[in-house]
Formats: sequence, C-alpha cells, structure tokens
Amino acid sequence: MENATAAPVPGLSRRSALSGLAGAAGALLAAGCTAADTSSGHRPVAGASASATAGAPAPGAMTLFSDPEFNFSGLLALGAAGQRSSEVGEVLTAVNAINKAGLSAQTYVQTFRNLGDELMKAPEGSGPDRETRRFRALRASQYYAQALFFVLGSNDPDSEEALYRAGRGAWDTFCGLCDPAPVTAKVPYGRTPLPVWLFRPDASGRARPTVILTNGSDGQNVDMWTYGVSAALDRGWNALVYEGPGQGRLIFIDQVVFTPRWENVVRALVDWLVARSDVDTRRIALTGLSMGGCLAPRAAAFERRIAALVAMPGCLEPWLGFPPELRTVLTPNKAETNAVWNKEIVPELSPADAATLKKRFEPFSAPAMLAARKGRMFTDFHTPADLVRSLTITDVVGRIKAPTLVLDYQDEQFYPGQAPQMYDKLRAPKDYVKLTAATGAQLHCSPMAPQQHCEVVFDWLGERLAGG
Repeated sequence: MENATAAPVPGLSRRSALSGLAGAAGALLAAGCTAADTSSGHRPVAGASASATAGAPAPGAMTLFSDPEFNFSGLLALGAAGQRSSEVGEVLTAVNAINKAGLSAQTYVQTFRNLGDELMKAPEGSGPDRETRRFRALRASQYYAQALFFVLGSNDPDSEEALYRAGRGAWDTFCGLCDPAPVTAKVPYGRTPLPVWLFRPDASGRARPTVILTNGSDGQNVDMWTYGVSAALDRGWNALVYEGPGQGRLIFIDQVVFTPRWENVVRALVDWLVARSDVDTRRIALTGLSMGGCLAPRAAAFERRIAALVAMPGCLEPWLGFPPELRTVLTPNKAETNAVWNKEIVPELSPADAATLKKRFEPFSAPAMLAARKGRMFTDFHTPADLVRSLTITDVVGRIKAPTLVLDYQDEQFYPGQAPQMYDKLRAPKDYVKLTAATGAQLHCSPMAPQQHCEVVFDWLGERLAGG
C-alpha cells in the first residue's frame, strides 16, 4: 500500500485502524490488503480511471494526522469541500489546532464541535444572507459529524446524543434554507417511522428520476449530500435522504438497531415515492455507500421497482470487515462467547481499542451504545456480532434484476476483494469500476475525490435510466 502512514489499514469500521488486541484475540489487523483491479476481466465504464498510467507517479493519501484512524476521518472532511459540505481552510486550521494540542479523541471532538458551534452562531452586524447561512449550517453538520464519530473515546461519552442532535439541527437548518426546501416526512416503518428528506431541483411538480441514497454504519446525512444529493440536483434529479435502522435518529435517539431485512426499509421508501406525482416511478435508482454497499443490494434483490443499483463499494459480508481473530470469538453458544469476551478480551483492551469497539458495535446493540455512553464496555458481544454476521447477502445477490454498478477502490481497507466477488455473482446487467490513486480517488469511498466518485455514479445512472 502506498503511503501507508496516511491510509488506514483494514479494521473495524471505515474509519477504524485498530492496531491489535492483546491476549486471546491476538493481532486484529493486517496491512496492505488490496482488491483485484479491472485486469481480471471486469468491464470498466467508459471514462473511469481503471489503473494508473504505467510508470507515472500516483499521488498517495495526504497525512493530516499521524494516527491513520483520525487521518481517514480528516480526509473525508477535507474531500467534502468539493461539494461545499466543508471548507479546506476550516478543516486544515482544525487539523493544525488538534496536532498542536496533541492528537486524541478529546482534542478532535472538542475542536470540531467548537467549529460547528461557531458556524451556527449568528455573526455580529447585519448578519449573513440566506445562502451564507445555508452553507455555514451544512459545514457545521459536517464538523459535528466529525466530532460525533470519536465522542465515545472522549472525556464526555455521554454527550453523544446531544452531539447527534446538534448535527441534526445544523442539517435541518440547512435543509430549511434550501430553495426549494426538501420535502420532509416520517415514512411508516414498524413502530418507528423513517425520517426522510426529498430534495428536488425545483417546485414545478414535474416527474423526475429519483435516487434513493443509502448511508452506511457510521455516516451522517451530510455525507449523503457529498455523495449524491448535490450531484443529483445538478442533473435535474430528485434525491431521497433517509435515516434507517442503525442510523441517525433511529439509533442515537430511538435505539433501533440495524436489520438484515433491508428490503423492508426500501420498500417503505418506494411506497412513499410512487405515491408522489413529482417522481418518475419508472426511474427510481438506489445507491449504497460504505456498508450501504451491502444494504442496498439486499433491498434490490427483493424490491423490483428499483430501476438501477449502485454499490459503493460492493460488499457481500460486513462481518468479514472485522479481523478474523475477533470473528473467532463468536460461537453458536452465547454464554461461552460472552465468557471469552468478558474474561479474556475486554480486560486486555487499550483505551483506544475499547473506544473503537464501542463505536463499531453501537449501531447493532442499544445496550452496547448505552453502556458506551457511561464509559463502560458492553458485556454481550454475541448479540451484536451475530447481527453483523446475519447481514451477509452472498446467497441473494443472484436475485437482483436491476442493472448494477459495482464500485471498488484501490487500497480498499474494509471490504477488500468483496467488490469483484459481488460482480461475479450478479446475474443482472452489470458494470465494475475501480477508482484508483492515479487521480487521488483511492481508499474506501474515495475520501479525497467525492466529485469524481459522483461523476462515475451519475454518468452511469444517466445512461441506464435515459428516457425512462
């Protein structure tokens, strides 16, 4: 892997770079895993970078922080500037302040939270105009999300819900200042409705292609703006953002964890969309970012009203994103599993390792989340681990009928090799694209190149859905 000091190694989440667990778990991570590229025979989409030019220098990931876990998060914040959901100067100033104070979860959380707070304050004088206030709020939501990711490792883990609410408040402020403002609703789903935001290019009521944007296990709504909403609006499309089980309000406030039956989530969303006159019901697309690259394909395998699907990246088994030494702790016997976890693993965890595990497992277990907020490690490993394992879609990918684009990334850290495997299992019309270091688009979800990412995705969707 090029510039290994700047890029995270395979770990427990898209931003995790755990160095290992002592005792029975052994070493958790192995560096340098890289998925196969398009030379395997997968057909790249025209115009996408398949590989670096032979002999030409390929830019590596920038080093913002010495710790790769924090560095990856910083790269996500920096790259978002291209879609106006961050500001280069603000991010780099925060990076410098954190490094000067001494990099830690506490300094990271406090610095980015303060930045969000400052942007949400009304400046002195006559005050900013609508557009200024709108994009200050969008950037604030980004910085609150940065703080939220590391808050369980900070001095005040119990502030997690308040920090989520601050980010959600900034997001809602941004949405309220859009013209037109997105349509908001609570879509019926079980006992807890799904919050949705339907962005439209205008309020004409014209039926338009619509893309449903699916987040992963630790992203926030601002990430959906960066990786889809802005690009959709620029092309005259509608874009639907939502918080599903294990995400956003449903986990942080309602305590609803992930479900392996993601088709039920998407079915509820499609039911809501097809009842609207401003949605072209023949042209509803579905994308999935990060672990959403597993959730969205699962939904498309059963929801036939999806006209096109994009997995970013393709992911068949999220459980394989966890190190094998940790996976071996899970056995069919719950009591036995938890005994090993509590007696052999937890006592040997470093504070950093413990914080990462708390963050990684909280969307799969409300008790784990509540314990983490009190500074404690969860004691029931079996329940959330078994839920993660149940998310596998290996046996259902062949049911997908919609044309599908599978994205992959050079130096993919978290699901290496799974995108080509998904591509091979698909029986629907399909394409495979690998984004690379040749244009700085390497690493999970191309953190430094979301504009390139969106160009590839929406060019492909435009071709597949042209004319209805």
